[in-house]
Amino acid sequence: MQYRKFKADELFDGYRLYQSDKVLITDKEGVVQDVVSVQEAGSEIEAFDGILSPGFTNSHCHLELSHLKNVIPPHTGLIDFLCDVVTKREALSQLPPEGEENLSSESKKNIAIKNAEKEMFDNGIVAVGDIGNTADTASIKSKSKIFWQNFVEVLGFTDKKAEDNFKHYQTVAKELESALRTSNIKHRTSLVPHAPYSISPKTFQLINEATADQIISIHNQEHPAENELYETGGGDYLRFFKIFGLSESPFPVTGKTSIRSYLPYFNHQQTIFLIHNTYMPEEDIVWANEYATTNGLKLVYCVCINANLYIENKTPPLDLLLKHGCAIVLGTDSYSSNWQLSIAKEMEALLAHTTVSKEQVLQMATMNGAKALQWDAELGSFEKGKKPGVVLLKNDFSESKRLL
Repeated sequence: MQYRKFKADELFDGYRLYQSDKVLITDKEGVVQDVVSVQEAGSEIEAFDGILSPGFTNSHCHLELSHLKNVIPPHTGLIDFLCDVVTKREALSQLPPEGEENLSSESKKNIAIKNAEKEMFDNGIVAVGDIGNTADTASIKSKSKIFWQNFVEVLGFTDKKAEDNFKHYQTVAKELESALRTSNIKHRTSLVPHAPYSISPKTFQLINEATADQIISIHNQEHPAENELYETGGGDYLRFFKIFGLSESPFPVTGKTSIRSYLPYFNHQQTIFLIHNTYMPEEDIVWANEYATTNGLKLVYCVCINANLYIENKTPPLDLLLKHGCAIVLGTDSYSSNWQLSIAKEMEALLAHTTVSKEQVLQMATMNGAKALQWDAELGSFEKGKKPGVVLLKNDFSESKRLL
């Protein structure tokens, strides 16, 4: 058997960050054999400048929106950003690459999806929790080497059309599954709610019944108006609803924050990724964790700091999440709300804007993500028998590239 031996300034094994005295040994296919001391490794060691790490998990992305790169400017604020996503969803980058000027919109979208998938693969992302309202990404995913957790995102503002809407998204899920079933990639597909401001009570109930024991996600507390919507029935989301012909909030006024209003709809042992959490107060973090423990749910908190900075120049409450022992993972969001699709850049931003340590952000990017997506038997750490990918990360976390 042929082996490869990797050494760098530091080595992160999925749990701990070691100095330059450790060597990763894999077979030629990338299956981990051992992590040993330099003295034990023998000869033919490949030495690199930077940090060696298992492959990264991007726990929140919208691959199908890759064509919106450069379409929505930064710092619009969340409500205007959402309005732009809806009204400009069919738009394309204002400056198409040379040679693509005369292609159809559909071809340009497919090229954007393909380029985004390649970007993630090349910079060391090995698994993605990917949001989609359509099956537009199926063709690219069927040829990908990345693991895909497909979150088919349901939108349904009113109970009146809840069942018809739900059937539509079930069809999308089946289309994705059909396209990926014959491929060699690891994949799953689940139906998920978009956000508390786009899901009616009946729609929440349908999603709950369809997702027992599954991994799902929901955009959570991205703006103060989300809580205001449930507490009073008013607020800035009313501007967003007008796009859909709604003159008032279609949701019940509960007098409670959004998460306290919607989380009780779930009671079938789901793992729920709470996405963004930008305006989640400490008392809601405590309540949500207690509720989940009592009711058999598992909560995972996904932070996408560059998307938060892009949209509102706001950072997530990472220190509070760490304080309360939350399971934390990282995401990039989409090209509609980020400058790049790089988990390295997410870690770099967290290190710059919070008190998190290098070891902690690396855990979030690797083992935490793999475990949350239930692929930790294969990904997330340099443990014997795993094939987690080998990534070289610059010492300043500004860039990463896949070595194996």
